Amino acid sequence: MTYERLEIPAADTALVADRWTGDNPALVLLHAGVCDRRSWREVGERLHDAGRHVIAYDRRGFGEMPPAAAPFRHVDDLLALIDAVSPDAPAVLVGSSMGGSVALDAALEAPARVAGLVLLAPAVSGDLAPDEATINAETHGLADAIDAAWTAGDGGECNRLELHLWLDGPAEPEGRVSGPARELALEMNRIVIANGDPEADGASGLETAGRLDEITAPALVACGELDIPTIVRRSRKLAEQLPNASYRPLPGRAHLPYLEAADEVAALITEFMRATR
Repeated sequence: MTYERLEIPAADTALVADRWTGDNPALVLLHAGVCDRRSWREVGERLHDAGRHVIAYDRRGFGEMPPAAAPFRHVDDLLALIDAVSPDAPAVLVGSSMGGSVALDAALEAPARVAGLVLLAPAVSGDLAPDEATINAETHGLADAIDAAWTAGDGGECNRLELHLWLDGPAEPEGRVSGPARELALEMNRIVIANGDPEADGASGLETAGRLDEITAPALVACGELDIPTIVRRSRKLAEQLPNASYRPLPGRAHLPYLEAADEVAALITEFMRATR
């Protein structure tokens, strides 16, 4: 691995990040809510080999970052990081799931600091929560089982079920993705579970879902076809709502494609960078 570990000042904390030095624009990689910055290391290596300047960081409550002791916003942390690692040029943001919502918030709040967006099955701030019955049906009961394990305080079972849902895909056999990728996913999500529910913290307060027409940065929205059908539909719709976006399906992939197919995701990002140069 050729990255360096950084601590980047933000409001009342220092964000822990990996950086691969290279050419601008900087690529900032934002992890999902069941991961941390380590989920991007294989992709970061490949982008670095292509000459890119890449930064992946832990949000508060994930990886090496403890949960916040006071109110904060993830979008403020992200903008502080962009100012630190790319002070003279806007950055391209690559956001997965929850990380996608933070990237969209930044593009809405500070458009001059965002050169482009690559969004992998992103959440969107202010979006309506899907119907619970539909989600449980589409996850083949995994959503209810995860809730039950969480309520029972069974972190190990919660971790196992969440990986089935997000890494394998809800309709796929448990263990479809195995080996080092699964071991890393279990390790990352174990920290998330131990920290409580960090996804509930750091909300931007923005109604981004109702203001997508204001986000004019070039964007690519992609989603694994093995993901929850509601998320696939939402991703397709998002690409239609953003003024300058396109959509890319990812056959044979679920919610965390960069863990199981680093070459494929790095190529997707590289293609976007070339197309928007």
